[in-house]
Amino acid sequence: MDIILVDTSVWVNFFKGIETESSKYLKNNLANIVVATCPTVVQEILQGIVSESELRKVKSYFDSMTKLVEDPYKIAVQAATLYRDLRRKGVTIRKANDCLIALYAINNKIALLHDDKDFHFIAQNSTLRTVEFN
Repeated sequence: MDIILVDTSVWVNFFKGIETESSKYLKNNLANIVVATCPTVVQEILQGIVSESELRKVKSYFDSMTKLVEDPYKIAVQAATLYRDLRRKGVTIRKANDCLIALYAINNKIALLHDDKDFHFIAQNSTLRTVEFN
């Protein structure tokens, strides 16, 4: 089974029932893939939840996923380097956290499922692999 890191952008659409190619892919393939997460995605998702009951439910869901773990200092330096490399190439990433998320996928040699155009730019200019749709 493939392991796929799912970005915050997909989870937001998935939980809200917004159908995009990525959220439909996630919904239709949950039984066929191993869903991975990382601290940045967990933080972004949980900080947006208002009710305590919903927070417990979503946290429990994320607790059951494969967790990608990296040395925090090392990955922060790698993400900053990636961000700077992209800037030198004329590519500005709107949210620096996207570089962190990309590095979790790159370092673990897994694909990223996303609904965020910045990841297209990162993939075009790095070794990031993304889930592609034909």
